[in-house]
Amino acid sequence: MAKKHTTTSGIEIKDVYTTASQNQELPGQFPFTRGIQKDMYRGRLWTMRQYAGFSTAEESNKRYHYLLAQGTMGLSVAFDLPTQIGYDSDDEMAEGEVGKVGVAIDSLKDIEILFDGIQLQDITTSMTINATASILLAMYIALAKKQGADLQQISGTIQNDILKEYAARGTYIYPPKPSMRIITDIFEYCSKELPKWNTISISGYHIREAGSTAVQELAFTLANGKAYLNAALQKGLDINVFAKRLSFFFNCHNNFFEEIAKFRAARRMWANITKGLGATDEKAMMLRFHTQTGGSTLTAQQPLNNVMRVSNQALAAVLGGTQSLHTNGYDEALSLPTEAAAKIALRTQQVIAFESGVTDTVDPLAGSYFIESLTDEIEAAANIYIDKIEMMGGSVNAIENGYIQQEIANASYQYQKEVESGERVIVGVNKFTQKEDSFDEVFNIDESIRTIQVDKLKKLKAERNNIAVEAALNDLKNAAKGTENLMPFILLAVQEYATLGEIANCLREVFGEY
Repeated sequence: MAKKHTTTSGIEIKDVYTTASQNQELPGQFPFTRGIQKDMYRGRLWTMRQYAGFSTAEESNKRYHYLLAQGTMGLSVAFDLPTQIGYDSDDEMAEGEVGKVGVAIDSLKDIEILFDGIQLQDITTSMTINATASILLAMYIALAKKQGADLQQISGTIQNDILKEYAARGTYIYPPKPSMRIITDIFEYCSKELPKWNTISISGYHIREAGSTAVQELAFTLANGKAYLNAALQKGLDINVFAKRLSFFFNCHNNFFEEIAKFRAARRMWANITKGLGATDEKAMMLRFHTQTGGSTLTAQQPLNNVMRVSNQALAAVLGGTQSLHTNGYDEALSLPTEAAAKIALRTQQVIAFESGVTDTVDPLAGSYFIESLTDEIEAAANIYIDKIEMMGGSVNAIENGYIQQEIANASYQYQKEVESGERVIVGVNKFTQKEDSFDEVFNIDESIRTIQVDKLKKLKAERNNIAVEAALNDLKNAAKGTENLMPFILLAVQEYATLGEIANCLREVFGEY
């Protein structure tokens, strides 16, 4: 019997495709399968971001200046785990984790150092932060104000997607309902104060990293997006205003055509979801997304093979119509990326942009029998999941009853079985292996960082106006007990140099922990 070929989501691939839907749709037109701009990269290339952040704000600032000098068009900030879950560097819960997987940020003082010499009005900044997104955004706003920037022109993105934290990643603090309140408060605040800011990056990336298939990544991400739309509508916000500031964050793995079809299907599905919920402005129906190449696809064995994997994934993201792209360093299965690996990752994007010719026309794979059929099949498979989640009452209920987590776990288990049996080939891991030479070029974080951060905190607390800090925190606590928008209160606390941990603990007292 002939071997059956399938995508990673189990969609069967035929030997040959001879027909597809006769879609005469044009780019820039509803439902945007072919892209959200009519000229796509002929008009403007995607934003080339490099995800960086480690150690102290001082060290990360040096890397940012290096990346900007190499041609990076936007910064993407990684935060350490204590920052992500609302602990200051001197908290006992932070021990062993300060500055490890990202930069340690304890107060506005650290943000001032992080962006020293960088005008926030001149760049776009993406911050991968969720449970403490409101606090980090407030710090960014406070710095922008200090720089004299026009807040109406400040642009960037906070991830701010707490639902995927419950489902796949785990850096949540508060229960789902208060978390959703904070998120919709950010939507409301930014629609008035920071109209160019993307208030959420609804993330499939971490769902995929947790082991989902491409179809599950798409379905669960859009189902979460629908939950955020409904939460904002219940707050009385106008979908034609706030939906324009929602963005998405997708993963890109190795199955080249499946990934391209996934991105095309995502745009079409989101356009129909927003229209179904009452959007009439086409800009509110457009799915804009950032892509990161697949971290979980990188191998510690034969790490230079990862250069090819990242190139393949980056090309798929571009052919799928991404607005923004981060390419991983080849050494990231071993450590944070070295400068050499970060430079090759950025050059990969630049070669695709300026040498490959794939940017010369819009959606160059449109009309391919295979791509069009696969786009339709991925959409149909993802809609089955979304319909199931709707029947459960939406994403919050589906997460609370464990359905989404279990589906991801089952897919992850199946994938691992296929790797271990050799049915799924991973070059250099279960086929074409060799005796490994040691790979010495790894990026190490100095263990003294916590001491540096603790000393900075002591100095900050000795120099700030502690009476004003206490008053700001009390005002925030009282606002959290009521129904007022929390962002102005968080901003006031940040401007008085209240620490991230103090603000998070203040909200813990009111909302509790999940």
